[in-house]
Amino acid sequence: MLLYAHARTQAKAETVSKVMDIVKQQLALAADVGLTAETKFTDLGADSLDTVEIVMTLEEEFKITVEEDNAQSIATIQDAADLIDKLVDQKPRDSD
Repeated sequence: MLLYAHARTQAKAETVSKVMDIVKQQLALAADVGLTAETKFTDLGADSLDTVEIVMTLEEEFKITVEEDNAQSIATIQDAADLIDKLVDQKPRDSD
């Protein structure tokens, strides 16, 4: 197994939690379905259209724009949360 380190920071817990809520809603999952930061969208039965819809909902919720190449790299809840926090941190502060 090949292991490699990412030079990225972990997303905030509240971002991970909000992504989990959105994923549950978008995929119509039962409230008691256990998700973790490492849960893969495909393991939840999400196809490529579901993933696009999840990304669109995340863009609306967090008021960000996810570029196509970044969207394709999102496989887990943690991936989504990390990207969201990165994009939110890059937004100009006066755009609220």
